[in-house]
This record gives sequence, C-alpha cells and structure tokens, in this order.
Amino acid sequence: MTVAVFLGSLLGAMALGMPIAFALLVCGVALMYHLDIFDAQIVAQNLINGADSFPLMAVPFFLLAGEIMNVGGLSKRIVNIALAVVGHFKGGLGYVAIMASCLLASLSGSAVADSAALAALLVPMMVAAGHDKARSCGLIAAGGIIAPIIPPSIGFVLFGVASGVSISKLFLAGIFPGLVLGIALCIAWALVARKENVKPFPRKTLKEIMAIVVDGVWALMLPLIIIVGLKFGVFTPTEAAVVAAVYSLFIAVFVYKELKPRDIYGVFVNSATTTAVVMFLVAAAMVSAWLITVADLPSDLIALLEPFMDNQTLLLIVIMLIVVAVGTAMDMTPTILILTPVLMPVVKQAGIDPVYFGVLFIMNNAIGLITPPVGTVLNVVAGVGKISMDDLMKGVWPFLIAQLVVLFSLVMFPALVTVPAAWFAN
Repeated sequence: MTVAVFLGSLLGAMALGMPIAFALLVCGVALMYHLDIFDAQIVAQNLINGADSFPLMAVPFFLLAGEIMNVGGLSKRIVNIALAVVGHFKGGLGYVAIMASCLLASLSGSAVADSAALAALLVPMMVAAGHDKARSCGLIAAGGIIAPIIPPSIGFVLFGVASGVSISKLFLAGIFPGLVLGIALCIAWALVARKENVKPFPRKTLKEIMAIVVDGVWALMLPLIIIVGLKFGVFTPTEAAVVAAVYSLFIAVFVYKELKPRDIYGVFVNSATTTAVVMFLVAAAMVSAWLITVADLPSDLIALLEPFMDNQTLLLIVIMLIVVAVGTAMDMTPTILILTPVLMPVVKQAGIDPVYFGVLFIMNNAIGLITPPVGTVLNVVAGVGKISMDDLMKGVWPFLIAQLVVLFSLVMFPALVTVPAAWFAN
C-alpha cells in the first residue's frame, strides 16, 4: 500500500501538470499522512537540509562555468579544434560534433548547455554541407549526453550527494565509459552517413592546425587542471567547480576578451536561474527521500527483486530496464534524486560496487535525456535547430541504439568500468 501511495501521489501530481519539485512535495506529504506522521516542520526541515550541502555547491559553479564557456568563446574554440583535426574526413562534420561533445563534456558537465552550444554552431554548417538535418540534430543531441558522464559531471555530484558515494571516484570512473560512448557514436555515424554524398572540408595544413590548437589551448587546459587536481587530491569536486568557474571567467574576459564586463551580470543571472530550479528540485527530493527511508520502501523493492539478487548481472539488467522506462517520462535530475535512495540499499545488499553502479545509473539517466517524449536535450536541440520533434526522434534513433548497446555492454562486462577507474584512481 505504501508503494501505491508513493507512486500514485507522485504520478498523479505530475499528470495534473504540477512542476516536478512540487509533485515531490505532494508525494512527501501524502506519505506522511499515510504513515500518520504529518508535521509541517519536518517538511520545512528536510527542505532546508536538502539544499544545505557542501558538495552540492559544485552544481551552481559548474553551471556558471558552462554558461561562461558558451558566451565567452571557449566552446567555439573547442569546435574549431575538432574541425581542424577531423573535419576533412568523409562525414567529417559528424566526427567534429562527436569530438567537440567529448571535449565540451570535460569542461561543463551540463548536457543541455553543451547540446545548445553545438546545435547553434554546427547544425547550420552540417545542413549547408548537405547532411540530413534530422540526422545531424540527432547526432548532436546524442553527443550532448556525454556531458553527464565525463567529469566534471553534475549528475555524479547529485548521485554522490544522494547516495553517499565518493564524487571524486565517480568522476574518475566516468572518463573511460564517456569516451566509449563517443567511439560508439563514431561507429554509428560512419554507418548512417556512408551513403551521403557530402563533400568533406579541405584538409588543414599542420601550420593551420597548430595555430587553431594554440588559440584554443586555454580552453583545453581546463579539463586537464580538473582531472589532475582530483587525481592528486589538490582539491575536492566542489573546489574543482569553483576553479572551473573562476578559470573560465578569467580566460573569457582577459584572454579571449569575448565576454564583456557589461555582459557578466546577465551570465550570472542565467546561471542563478538554472541553479535555483535544480536546487529546489534537490531540496524537494530530500523530503521524499527521508520519507522513503522512514516508510522502508527499499525493503519492499528488495523483496520484489529477490529472485534476481543472487545474480548481479541479471539484477543490473532489470534495474537498468526500469531506469530506461522511467527516463522516458522523467527528467534526469528528479530521476536521480528519487531512485537513488530506493535503489542503493538493493545494490549494496547484492554486493555491487556502488561506484560502478553509479556510472551505469548516470549513463542510463543521461540516455533518458534523448528518449521521447520528455527528453530534455531533444527539446533543446529541436528548439535551437528549428526542427520538429517528430523528425528529430527519427534522426536520433541510430545513435540512441548505439548508446544503449554501450550501456548494456558495461553491465555484461564490469571490468570496462572498474579497471580504468582503478587505473585513474591510482
């Protein structure tokens, strides 16, 4: 009955068109009434405690860094580097989009910001070169979701806070799987674009490539600073977010000089607006998370999954299928915040490495950003690329399938995550 109250109140509030943050509060209040422990002070206290977290301070700073990079010219230079290196191959602009996605992912950690930037820069170029618009937009959307997997990742920050798993270990464990996603997209793009008769860009000379790389070297330094700093314990993930924001602001204003002092206020306002939405979601989810613990819902889920508990691979497949289904109807942030406190006790009881599970879970949620009908990244790319959602969904399918293949390959072969993660951590 408790599970029915939890799901019924949450889904019912969402079906009425209520914002997810408020739907989470309604769900929490419904559970409190069901458990006969309603107290408005508990709601208020958990709301405050939900947002009062030092690791969560990484979220606004990473969002600010992403906003500065897009406005201040760092993102544009990353695209220029990718264009110089791989633009001359057949279907080169597709590989540019993938390479730029991986590089931008190591800068901002925001799928929405990266997808919007790449769609604005590359969709007109790809269409002008003769590529199918739906397929081009689909590739950029699929490339954008690499951002929550390659560090710095806002998704890993939220999961780490909700689960108590080391965010630094999650960051380092996400590097190799994120790159594998990029390789899978390259293979998928090669297959779907091979029949297109598109003239590649002229090959750049070594001198031209070096000039473009030198121009973009300040942008390329940021992921190196973050990864080296985390690996050697120079700073925490939260401090890394501050470093990213301050560094990108300095480069955008004083080196590239594309972010004018008069524009800084607008950048901070946009970042603060996005941060407010995310942090209110986090705070509201903590009310539900506390009640999930009080109601002992994880025990009910463990009982339901009992037949699979002796087989870690089979259990993970079932969990991943559940998350895929949820991802079609719910955005990434609330999915992480709602499901993490429910699933982590199951994962721990089954003896699954929490860091390994975190990588799979965040990758699955990232894929949910391009699964119709709710996929946030799909909506962003459709808006920026000026394409209908129906056409975009047709264009994204080959790349969505490639990324699902990677996800379930990591489920079947855990060493693809655990071995590189151990290497990066040492």
